[in-house]
Amino acid sequence: MKQLFLTSAILLGLAGVASAADIAAVEPVPAPIEVAPPIFSWTGGYFGVQTGYLWGDGSFEVQGLPGLSADGSLDGWLGGIYAGYNYQFTNNVVLGVDGDIAWTNSDGFGEAALNGVTGPLDAGVLYELNWTGALRAKAGYAMDRFLPYIAGGLAFGGVDATRFNAGGAVAASADDTMVGWTIGAGLEYAFTESLIGRFEYRYTDFGNFDMSEGIAAGEVGLTTNDVRFGLAYKF
Repeated sequence: MKQLFLTSAILLGLAGVASAADIAAVEPVPAPIEVAPPIFSWTGGYFGVQTGYLWGDGSFEVQGLPGLSADGSLDGWLGGIYAGYNYQFTNNVVLGVDGDIAWTNSDGFGEAALNGVTGPLDAGVLYELNWTGALRAKAGYAMDRFLPYIAGGLAFGGVDATRFNAGGAVAASADDTMVGWTIGAGLEYAFTESLIGRFEYRYTDFGNFDMSEGIAAGEVGLTTNDVRFGLAYKF
């Protein structure tokens, strides 16, 4: 009987050792590896729509009479389209080209003045900016889905100018496609892989053109500021 108990104890002990060895041989399950989401790339073309607000200054200087002028301010809403292409380098610098055109109802009146003193009532120049466009170079720095940038280049604008004599009678009118320069800065944000929002400010100097019709020929100039919001599709 003692031998039977001893043999049973030995067998149970060996079975326990074997079970412990089997448990020790089981390797732990490795933790899942988290994959970081891919960083957004700004490389590619885009096409979008834009809207904004414009304000500026028109000037008129009479030839041969430097003290006689009709400077005034203008403002209005604008809306249009834009398109371009960006390329993102490995150091996150982004270079691109951007073109746009916008239609606007901006206008304003400048009273005639001699050496800063306004003249007869209703005499002056009405300034109207009908449309504006630009072709710009663009440089920015990508911060994942944010892209702050600066841009500058050529600017174009369709301008009408109408000069009025005292009493409101039209003395002369002229229209021209003005060519100048523009510079600005903005911020873009990628809502999705394809939908990109934009906010920007720009300053534009459209240059000058001659209003030679009528007895008081002169030179018309126009500068503007504007803020714009845009939404583009990246492809």
